Amino acid sequence: MPDQSIDSAQSVRWFGETDAGRFRQDNQDSFLALAIDAEGVKRLGKYGDALLQSSDFIFAVSDGMGGANAGDFASRITVDKITRLLPQIFRTAATGIEIGFQDILNELFGQIHAELTLMGSCYEELQGMGATLSLCWVRPDWLYFGHVGDSRIYHLPKAGGINQVSHDHTHVGWLYRDGQLTEQQARSHAGRNALQQVLGGKNQNLSPQFGAVGYEPGDRFLICSDGLVEGLFNRGIERIIRNHGLHTEDTPAEELVAEAVQTDGKDNTTAVVFEMI
Repeated sequence: MPDQSIDSAQSVRWFGETDAGRFRQDNQDSFLALAIDAEGVKRLGKYGDALLQSSDFIFAVSDGMGGANAGDFASRITVDKITRLLPQIFRTAATGIEIGFQDILNELFGQIHAELTLMGSCYEELQGMGATLSLCWVRPDWLYFGHVGDSRIYHLPKAGGINQVSHDHTHVGWLYRDGQLTEQQARSHAGRNALQQVLGGKNQNLSPQFGAVGYEPGDRFLICSDGLVEGLFNRGIERIIRNHGLHTEDTPAEELVAEAVQTDGKDNTTAVVFEMI
């Protein structure tokens, strides 16, 4: 557990950016930044900073999928549901009822899954729609996360390196984690985008990944859609986040998205970067 002393981070700084890519007209990605407490929820802008003691913070990326406008609809439902459900859960917690972070996130993911599944079954144009969701809940000294799909959560400790916190819910992702594929092989594998877990869609047995990460001042985190991963290897992601601002006034999220779109750009591309200060 991180040392809860004067060395603890006092604030969080965040940046978000999304782009449809070079070949698509619509953008089915959505991202979210929220400050939340027992009194309510506040949507945050694309960038900013705030004290950690004042509120809890939610950062999330969702990548929608489905025909016509269904993917865009799915990702928007996902982030809107987060905004509506979490304040209710926080108010319950404020009454003194003890609720663990995994129970909260499991309830949230389950309700979003149920909503997308129901709408997909009721409306022909939304049939089979689904969405990934990678969500980080930031509190003093700890980050709790929930994840479904192949969007990603990365942790970049101040001391160096880059760690993929989330697991890609694909068979290729499992082969990579098991050491049977290198990063290069996994990224070029024909089955890398075949999702085994998704909110909504035709997935009947949802099994999200939940976890907790202790952090210290200077640590950074990235949440991104798979469009960014298609354009940048891990070392490229780390290079941009650690060196941002040296050659441009763009935010780290803007730099990541711009380089990924220039390199690949076949898919919608989204990044949310936040730093513990």
